[in-house]
Amino acid sequence: MITKTSTWQVLPGADDRASQEAIAEAAQLLSGGGVVAFPTETVYGLGADARQTSAVEQVFAAKGRPSDNPLIVHIADESQLEGLVQPVGDTERALMRRFWPGPLTIVMPAVPGAVSPRVTAGLDTVAVRMPQHDIALRLIAAANCPVAAPSANRSGRPSPTLADHVREDLDGRIDGLVDGGPTGVGLESTVVMTEAPGVVRILRPGGITAEQLQEVVPTVLLDETLAGLGNVQAVEAVAQAAAPDQSQSAPRSPGMKYAHYAPRGTMLLVSGEADAVLDYIQREVDAASARGEVTGVLTYEEHQNSFAADEVVVCGSLEKLETAAQGLYAALREFDVRGVERIWAEACPSDGIGLALMNRMAKAAANQIVYV
Repeated sequence: MITKTSTWQVLPGADDRASQEAIAEAAQLLSGGGVVAFPTETVYGLGADARQTSAVEQVFAAKGRPSDNPLIVHIADESQLEGLVQPVGDTERALMRRFWPGPLTIVMPAVPGAVSPRVTAGLDTVAVRMPQHDIALRLIAAANCPVAAPSANRSGRPSPTLADHVREDLDGRIDGLVDGGPTGVGLESTVVMTEAPGVVRILRPGGITAEQLQEVVPTVLLDETLAGLGNVQAVEAVAQAAAPDQSQSAPRSPGMKYAHYAPRGTMLLVSGEADAVLDYIQREVDAASARGEVTGVLTYEEHQNSFAADEVVVCGSLEKLETAAQGLYAALREFDVRGVERIWAEACPSDGIGLALMNRMAKAAANQIVYV
């Protein structure tokens, strides 16, 4: 039973003796079967040697994560693909050349027995990425193993973008934490899977947008689970009616099947024309306030003065949605700090990083979306 979490502070890019020793100690824990949280360019990950089932099971236990939810394997060099996945196709190679290291995860056929079956949820594929973060790459290289690493939070909670978020959820439940300061993108990686040469499907939107993918791959499809979040120009969205029943099957990617990223209060996502959205939210807030409920609104800089609620939390700017991506999870956690019971979240345009934002907000609202 883990009772104390070791913590190391390492500044990105720092290569002094103390930083080297901290990474070496954390890597030794990883390679020895421990679980260590560390920063990436997306969110903090909770890492374990992907080959050791006992280590991977500690990740599931610490997070309280469903066992049929696969994990992403992180590598520090493409040479680590050897023995991990089947021969890599031209489409995957093109994506790697353009986006690795970076926030893109590629689901590929796995070499049987290469990683624990707990990592793949028993599937014949494995999701792999190479993070674009100095500390993550140094840690993985020093551990000399493929590192399975979901987000370092309790399952269902908003993902951690600060080491303090990891401490809130997992202190005393994991072996170690490398504190590397705030993450960059703020949302998890984009997960894709090749369906045919030149054809990829986005299973989970994230730090690499559909538009960026189309600069490399001729045909980019959206998974049916993303239908209803808005159309992305020149990207085919599959109708929701065609969605398969996922209740009895393991998803190919994290973030596809279960509610995620949720604050403790009940959240509703509101989409539509700006004026109608603002009016609807304020009416609902007024009604909830009259019932004595503690109310909150998740909004953007442009509309922060448009609401009268107990708590109005700004995640970023509509004009620069990348700032909203960076601030989303911290904003959701802020509602918990302030004891908010009912939350209304203002939707955003779904082009670019907006698709990933809408996906995360919809998940945080347990897919409760009202269109006005």
